[in-house]
Amino acid sequence: MVTLEDVARQAGVSLATASRVLNGSTRQVGASLRARVEQAAAELGYRTNFAAQTLARGASKVIGIVVHDLTDPYFAALADGAMRVAAAEGLLVMVGTTHRDPEQEIAYVASLNAQRVRAVLLAGSRVDDPHVTRRLREELGRYLASGGRVACVGQDLLDVDTVAPANRAGAADLARSLAALGHTRFAVLAGPPGLLTAADRCAGFTGALAELGLPEPLVLHGPFDRDGGYRAAAMTGEATCVFAVNDVMAVGALASYRDRGIRVPQDVSVAGFDDITTLRDHVPALTTVRLPLADMGARALTMALDVGEGVRVEQVSGEVVMRESVRAVEA
Repeated sequence: MVTLEDVARQAGVSLATASRVLNGSTRQVGASLRARVEQAAAELGYRTNFAAQTLARGASKVIGIVVHDLTDPYFAALADGAMRVAAAEGLLVMVGTTHRDPEQEIAYVASLNAQRVRAVLLAGSRVDDPHVTRRLREELGRYLASGGRVACVGQDLLDVDTVAPANRAGAADLARSLAALGHTRFAVLAGPPGLLTAADRCAGFTGALAELGLPEPLVLHGPFDRDGGYRAAAMTGEATCVFAVNDVMAVGALASYRDRGIRVPQDVSVAGFDDITTLRDHVPALTTVRLPLADMGARALTMALDVGEGVRVEQVSGEVVMRESVRAVEA
């Protein structure tokens, strides 16, 4: 039997694009792509299974949310925003955590497809692995082909509706704000090198410093969590200002400095990224880049539930918030 995957392969398009052309989606596809898909379907003798589509689209009152780490307040805030939208729509929510394992994320999508959930929301960074990204895109394409809906919070790499935080721009703004305090010796707690969110934030920060003519910062890679920040902070050397690419790592760095008798901000300034609500009462209060996390989760699920035209991508800007964890360098 000819499948939608066969048609997509013959036409040289993604599974999601083939689905939009042949399964009655209202989302627009360019004329040339549409012609290629329709020609491939005709050549292969593909027939749409309308009964299966109707069942998949109409039967479920359940949505699936897949996050990387539920213990991370970043993902808890995203999930909370999405779950509020689901509750308002009378929908139930299934939540899965991948523990940052891309294979587990792919498996979750396949499982949610088998359970015929109405929509899937993926929240988390993509990885620098084209093979893994392609396999996830294909799994999502199979789900879309069955009538499901998908949105993502993260990088725009999956050919689905996406809420994309402006990680590079936010980190660059933070670098300029910290440099304005007189800092010239920086260290970056950069997280895993293959995690695109971490890489984008590191690149934005270091790029802005280079544009200002400042020395290249010390870049320290490690786990994207509190313990990763704690360990990396022990290697920041003579840096007067340390940027952790997320708030959870920054909290680990603060604990590391405290345990070693290094005062923040008197001896070293520390900044993070995300503005996790539960950390706003931390002492000293953490300088960071604020993202509207709950709103991002809510918007992403709203996009997944809405039938729009084309793949929609919404950029979300961050806002630098200067607090007591940084101070100016004495001339």
